[in-house]
Amino acid sequence: MLPASALPVLAAAALYVAIPPAQDAPAEIDLTALAASVETAAPAIQEDLPQNVEVTVQRNDTLDRIFRSVGIDNATLAELRTLPDVRKALDILRPGDTIMLTHVDGALQSLNRRISDTLTLSVSRGDDGFAVNFIENPLEVEVSGARARIETSLFDAGREAGMSATTVMVLANEIFGWDIDFANDIHAGDEFSVLYQRKFQDGAYVSDGRVLAAEFVNRGKTHRAVWFESADGSVKGYYTPEGKGMRKAFLRVPIDFARVSSGFNPRRRHPITGQVRAHRGIDFAAPTGTPIYAAGDGRIEFAGRKGGYGNAVVINHGKGITTLYGHMSRFGKSARNGRSVRQGEIIGYVGSTGASTGPHLHYEYRVKGVHKNPANIALPNTEIPSRYLAEFRSQAEVALAQLELANSAPGARLADNR
Repeated sequence: MLPASALPVLAAAALYVAIPPAQDAPAEIDLTALAASVETAAPAIQEDLPQNVEVTVQRNDTLDRIFRSVGIDNATLAELRTLPDVRKALDILRPGDTIMLTHVDGALQSLNRRISDTLTLSVSRGDDGFAVNFIENPLEVEVSGARARIETSLFDAGREAGMSATTVMVLANEIFGWDIDFANDIHAGDEFSVLYQRKFQDGAYVSDGRVLAAEFVNRGKTHRAVWFESADGSVKGYYTPEGKGMRKAFLRVPIDFARVSSGFNPRRRHPITGQVRAHRGIDFAAPTGTPIYAAGDGRIEFAGRKGGYGNAVVINHGKGITTLYGHMSRFGKSARNGRSVRQGEIIGYVGSTGASTGPHLHYEYRVKGVHKNPANIALPNTEIPSRYLAEFRSQAEVALAQLELANSAPGARLADNR
């Protein structure tokens, strides 16, 4: 008889091996060869396994293109677009977005796409078709304080203090940009402190949030601001501690961090003709393609080619005030004759068209046809309406007290009561 240890192998091969009669001498069997014959005779069935693909959205990508590149049937995409609330969530793609796809031989099984920091679209295939879920990803918000001293640049100082570039841009563009010329008036030794929100998800940092209060000391002069939003939502923005709006009717500099290459000068010698000719505006040198913003609310009076100005835009702001922007490389989407624009809206991009020796923005400010120096014109304040003053003072006192604490202990984490 065969040893007991061999019986399982022989049982598996019973259909393929003849067992000699009991009265005959036992036959010698090569167990290794026998096992190999079993594997050959009964190969395992291979199933298609799910494939997981993470796609990073590129510029000009569409879902059609993404599905084709992955090998997913586009009929599936058409089916997804018929589902409630899914089409909009899928079709608005931003470069850098990631989409997680799982498919089996081109048949989509699941799709996950983060719509925002707090919301994720999840689609999965079931017996009755696709199931759709919108998953909330709550954020935790803390209030932090940071203080910085400028040695080389505003951005370097902010980064060393732990602020994001976005927060630094808010300081320059949304809060202090009307009172401080960040292109030319920033010097080593200037200081600033910020009280701002930081967002976390599952304990991991996501992004900076709202700046709640800030202080900037420029050439020894202190500027302070707080964020205020009324309970009814009618009033919101940045204000001085006294309730005067930081936002003015006009931007002093309609371009980010550019260098003044030629100031307002009634007797400037023209760089091309060599003749003494009044320079009735300010030139801001900047790389070609740098965005140019509308200095104030108004209506596009002219957008096109304008002699030595090259590609130019003229905005009528009412009350006899117009602004001109010259030498653009191209126009923004808002730059159409007769169209209304808001302060800060992109109307064009820096170039060197017309009578120009290099890429720059030529900016003019006129009152009833008379040129004024944009660098020193008086910019009127907006103020908190009187019926909101008590509410404003209550919020401002808390924010300024926390800012003071941040000044004394940079990096402190404070309670967010908003």
